[in-house]
Amino acid sequence: MSYKGLYHLFYQYNPKGAVWGNIVWAHSVSTDLINWTPLDQAISPSQPSDINGCWSGSTTILNGTKPAILYTGIDQFNHQVQNLAYPKNLSDPFLRDWIKSKKNPVMEPTSINMINASSFRDPTSGWLGKDGHWRVIVGSKRDTRGIAILYRSKDFINWIEAKHPLYSSKGTGMWECPDFYPVLKFSSIGVDTSLNNDDVRHVLKVSLDDKKHDYYLIGSYDDGKDNFVPDKGFQNTSEFFLRYDYGKYYASKTFFDDQKNRRILLGWVNESSTVADDIKKGWSGIHTIPRAIWLHKSGKQLVQWPVVEVEKLRVNLVNLPPKVLKGGELLQINGVTAAQADVEISFEVNNIGEAEVLDNWTDPQILCSQKGSSVKSGLGPFGLLVFASKGLQEFTSVFFRIFRYQHKNLVLFCSDQSRSSLNKDNDMTTYGTFIDVDVVHEKLSLRSLIDHSVVESFGGEGKACITARVYPTLAINDKAQLYAFNNGTTDVKINRLSAWSMKKAQLNGN
Repeated sequence: MSYKGLYHLFYQYNPKGAVWGNIVWAHSVSTDLINWTPLDQAISPSQPSDINGCWSGSTTILNGTKPAILYTGIDQFNHQVQNLAYPKNLSDPFLRDWIKSKKNPVMEPTSINMINASSFRDPTSGWLGKDGHWRVIVGSKRDTRGIAILYRSKDFINWIEAKHPLYSSKGTGMWECPDFYPVLKFSSIGVDTSLNNDDVRHVLKVSLDDKKHDYYLIGSYDDGKDNFVPDKGFQNTSEFFLRYDYGKYYASKTFFDDQKNRRILLGWVNESSTVADDIKKGWSGIHTIPRAIWLHKSGKQLVQWPVVEVEKLRVNLVNLPPKVLKGGELLQINGVTAAQADVEISFEVNNIGEAEVLDNWTDPQILCSQKGSSVKSGLGPFGLLVFASKGLQEFTSVFFRIFRYQHKNLVLFCSDQSRSSLNKDNDMTTYGTFIDVDVVHEKLSLRSLIDHSVVESFGGEGKACITARVYPTLAINDKAQLYAFNNGTTDVKINRLSAWSMKKAQLNGN
């Protein structure tokens, strides 16, 4: 959240180990969303309603001045219940101390609503209805139906469950870390969570426990009936299924940044290493670079882009002139610290008739696995090789491949980790999605933020994002190399290639 000129990040943390357990709310602050300073824990187990863990939740700024936290506590019976906390001293911009409500828990599962006490968690930020009452949703399930349970309150303390959920969907399983917020129809500017008028659409995002990915729907919020009506449901097998990120990315949360009038998205990225390796290195789990998020002008999907503040870390710009990248060509990008870099590249495709014909619809992630960066076709693969070792025993490839499907051009966007490390104990899943870009009239752009074990890639100016965790054994620190490549049989043109070395952000006080 943003409060009195500071950004506050609360996150699930185990103070006693590198892997999950003993969960508390850790707390860090920042002036720019990039450099962070840790504070003492904000919330830790101390009441019967949270004695077995303080799990995920959300902050809400009440009346524009007073922050409040709703969070899931694991009580003395190991039931999931919702608790309230508020700052001890509002004049302290760091909000170091938090007081728990004496009325905790303020929401709990009941036999009446048939909610399992182990499937009732992660309350959202609150929003105000036109009646002046607060609303929040809590993630849940009934059998295999995912549910966003709606609660209302006059005072943010006493909550009453609505007769009907905000939205539910059969066959989707447990909904974790739900998020619900408005986006403007025709602007990238963010708006307050309570806004609802003819100029906005609404986004419902849920983290599907069964799939371990974050999915979202775009639709309309009827504040008279208190329900959400999506344009397309989760059951829809659309060619372009809506996910925030098609790689390792989960349990995300947005907030309205009133300092710069934008909506900011933060996500958690877990490890690809083994638990034993995590314990050995002493930590696990990272947050992505914060992203601005808004509705694409088509109204059919969201767009994400790293916050502009990350560009403060850029140094030593390398610009390459426009160049035709011939089929089979590998172009090394020198002068950049390849293990910690920001790379923007734009491709132009002219010989669209050379695209490979795709006869049958195939899941894009499977297609990326079957047709990795070493499998040639007419147009592609072309893109970047990151964390590449000398001799290319190790590399991670982020690339495009163009198909012809049902008389239309179809762009596949992949992040291939299959050769990312000689350590075969790592998860080296290949990720991918189709991306909605008109390659005849538009350039095909790629931006990758590279940082030692993470590659955050943004295709088509943020229309599709893929985050990967990789652990090379050879391509580390100054041994890492960076390339642009074209392994297709047809030439493509690099219109622009700009790359920067990146300074280290201040994290955890270092």
